Amino acid sequence: SEGCLLDLPWEDILVPHILCHLPLRQLLGLQRVSKAFQALIQLYLANMRCFDSSQVWISSAVPRDAFLDLLKDNKVLQQLELQNCSDWLTDRELLPVIMRNHHLHHIQLKGCAQLSCHALMVISLNCPNLRRLSLAHCEWVDSLSLRSLADRCKALEAVDLTACRQLKDEAICYLVQKCSRLKSLSLAVNANVGDVAVEETAKCCPELEHLDLTGCLRVKNDSIRVLAEYCPKLRSLKVKHCHNVAESSLSVLRNRGVELDVEPLPQTALVLLQDMAGFAPFINLQI
Repeated sequence: SEGCLLDLPWEDILVPHILCHLPLRQLLGLQRVSKAFQALIQLYLANMRCFDSSQVWISSAVPRDAFLDLLKDNKVLQQLELQNCSDWLTDRELLPVIMRNHHLHHIQLKGCAQLSCHALMVISLNCPNLRRLSLAHCEWVDSLSLRSLADRCKALEAVDLTACRQLKDEAICYLVQKCSRLKSLSLAVNANVGDVAVEETAKCCPELEHLDLTGCLRVKNDSIRVLAEYCPKLRSLKVKHCHNVAESSLSVLRNRGVELDVEPLPQTALVLLQDMAGFAPFINLQI
């Protein structure tokens, strides 16, 4: 007699070795084939290690119910990406998922603006093995919730705090002091971040490889020099729109092969500036 796909061992073969290679959107469609396939997909969802909301087309009419149904039985998630759920995701939907899944090491919440600082505290309490966290454009993140994260998630290697505008130097300093394993950090688009935070990051995080300071208007040359001195593994630095950072501090990093998002002044421009400086004593500034 001819065999059927469903005759293969579900937990030993189908779930870990076959279904994991199919897009989640297709797996959800298989549920409509038969009751047996529906049971199989439910088993897969309960044992799924990674959930990426961008892989699932969810009707705008019932996004919340669909999300809750997909993850209602899962307690083994390791990666949770919800960056395109900002229209509907609140603490009410997220927190039960977090509290059931204590093995999460990667959480992506970019742009989830309807959450609150309580969400970050719950993540801190329930995800001790967290290594990567994106809170970009989550303006609800405050210093108290960030301190909670730093106290309990010391294995963090990558944190994205882009446009978390409530945070000031003191909060960033506390984070890097507690999470010295950081390899990637974004503090972009935050006018409150200055030299104090950057210098403390450099001194506390010797493994740092990527730092994004885009639009940090208070950052100056001194902290960039400290960064060059204390972070030998730095591979990329973003300082676009940091108007107080000049080539004089960036040149050390540039010569070391660090990828920078600003170009050095052309040689002709440097010569022109030197010529202008040479004539400076003769310039009449009276108007």
